[in-house]
Amino acid sequence: MKRVFPIEENCVSCKLCEVACVVEHSQSKNIFVAWKEKPIVISRTMVLEDDAFSFSAQCRHCEEPDCLSACSNAAITKDPETGLVRINEDRCVACWMCTMACNYGVIQMNIQPELNIKNSQKCDLCVDRGTPACVDACPNGALVYEDRD
Repeated sequence: MKRVFPIEENCVSCKLCEVACVVEHSQSKNIFVAWKEKPIVISRTMVLEDDAFSFSAQCRHCEEPDCLSACSNAAITKDPETGLVRINEDRCVACWMCTMACNYGVIQMNIQPELNIKNSQKCDLCVDRGTPACVDACPNGALVYEDRD
């Protein structure tokens, strides 16, 4: 299965991957409007930084996902053909067990009480695109989308 892999030495913490993710998952698909939309769009990738070291982190779509095992409401599924691990945000009861179980710390808590939204979100590899938006947006080639054994 193809996944997004970071190339740490190429990352300069520009966070364009985060911007691309928000725009891709927005209703408008417009960079100037996406940040103002309700519900607020949360980036499903995050740039982690530690002094001069940085990289973009997103769901690894694990072979045996701990988040799937931890989900008590069957909101997380894994496609047996593609290996894609997804969260059904409508089924999610916001217990945050997936967030605690994820070894990579990449499942986001989406809490928007004014809109009665409370669920988990994570990278979905932009399944409606050929290549994830974060990979296309990275100017330094710090993200690659490929199949590795």
